[in-house]
Amino acid sequence: MEIVIRQEQTEDYFQTEEVVRKAFLKEEYSDKTEHFLVNRIRKSDAFIPELSLVAVNQNDEIIGHIILSKIKIVDGDHSVESLALAPVSVAPEYQRKGVGSQLIRAALDKAKDLGYQSVIVLGHKDYYPLFGFKQANRWNIKAPFDVPNEVFMALELTEGSLDHVQGLVQYSKAFEE
Repeated sequence: MEIVIRQEQTEDYFQTEEVVRKAFLKEEYSDKTEHFLVNRIRKSDAFIPELSLVAVNQNDEIIGHIILSKIKIVDGDHSVESLALAPVSVAPEYQRKGVGSQLIRAALDKAKDLGYQSVIVLGHKDYYPLFGFKQANRWNIKAPFDVPNEVFMALELTEGSLDHVQGLVQYSKAFEE
């Protein structure tokens, strides 16, 4: 399928949020508010415009979206900046056609180009390892909430970047509302 992945623009926001909303309508493990999360992230200090990407079809319609935002991994007085991948969304009629994979690869490549070292994701245990994610507890990185180890994962964008990192992930306030 021919799609273009580009940085989201402010004029895309409404259409993007509608795609995000529709993408999660039938998801079992969703509170159906991911589109509000995207909106809050954009208004927060954690927002990185270059890491909010959309997939556009040949009719110039937004069919997918991904956002990576700033988080910290905190161990006592020490903290390391990282990124949260959340959410990735594909319009229902385009799901299972590789759009999400293309968005994830593009976002991870862009994050690496921007100098970020790692990414954290809470997601499907069989899907995210396809992109190199491993259980975060491998580095003694913990979620700030109770979640099974196999769905809380980390990815080193630079080899060895998590070797001396451990602690509790601290999401931006946008995730708390």
